[in-house]
Amino acid sequence: MTKSERGPAAVRKHSLMISGHPTSISLEDAFWTALKATAKRQGLSVARLAAEIDARRDGANLSSAIRVFLLESRQGQA
Repeated sequence: MTKSERGPAAVRKHSLMISGHPTSISLEDAFWTALKATAKRQGLSVARLAAEIDARRDGANLSSAIRVFLLESRQGQA
């Protein structure tokens, strides 16, 4: 299935190493793109930014915490 066939809301798994442990996150392409761009702007790797988000989350799963972080970051830029 191609990207266009999956649609804009398709969720894909991405593997990361966070604090030396392998993990995977499930994000829509738009959130993955935003995560990479935010990490680049902050001078961090995606894994490092994800680790920082992971350290601050309050029980939410990591994928959800990333989405909320990105939304709040975007709202802070407006």
